[in-house]
Amino acid sequence: DVQLVESGGGSVQAGGSLRLSCTASGFSFDGTDIGWWRTVPGLECELIATISGTGGSSAATYYSDATKGRVTISRDNAKQKVDLQMNNLKPEDTGEYFCAPVWQDPRTCPPRWGRGTQVTVS
Repeated sequence: DVQLVESGGGSVQAGGSLRLSCTASGFSFDGTDIGWWRTVPGLECELIATISGTGGSSAATYYSDATKGRVTISRDNAKQKVDLQMNNLKPEDTGEYFCAPVWQDPRTCPPRWGRGTQVTVS
């Protein structure tokens, strides 16, 4: 079964940083693109970033316009982990963050396998 465990969220002041982690199992992690999304009550989820399955320096990344320059996505295929480093956080970054394999158009909300991790910026 696909399992994803998100961690690293918390409450920070504007301008602060957080590093979110996503640990995956139950599918072929190597070669699978992984993404991070954000949800807030009442809104459809928002794509934050994706990273291609190759890993390493050759991995292709995508960042939303809202987070470009403040967020870095990375992966460690040996550990089956994808991290999301978030810097210069803003109140509008508040939400629940979750990760998922990119098995469909990443602009749409993917199925949820993990519980997500809450980020609150004040």
